[in-house]
Amino acid sequence: MPVEPGLSAQVDLTVGEGDTAVALRSGDVHVLATPRVVCLCEEASVLALRGQLPVGQTSVGHTVQLDHVAPSKVGAKVTAEATLQKVNGRRLTFTVSVADANGLVAAGIVTRVVVDVDRFLETAH
Repeated sequence: MPVEPGLSAQVDLTVGEGDTAVALRSGDVHVLATPRVVCLCEEASVLALRGQLPVGQTSVGHTVQLDHVAPSKVGAKVTAEATLQKVNGRRLTFTVSVADANGLVAAGIVTRVVVDVDRFLETAH
């Protein structure tokens, strides 16, 4: 059965010191780091596809377009959500968002591409 738009998933995270810009060396403040926000969005998109692809296939990251619009402090609970909006051949486009108790933290688009695992690994350098 082909993958259809509408698949969605969410992941939760309580921000820890290891998730901060300081820890990930992407900034000088102890708030949720942008690279960690990207990771949460990709994790949610992968989770939305769990069990949907044939054996031997997976999806890999292609493009991330993200606006990180508000900080989240250590101890805050954030929720990332991904919803599959468009399927164009092997290309899967998700809308993603991250929110905490104060509202929107980040929003954007994650594009993943469906690949054959064995063939993909053969191309790795």
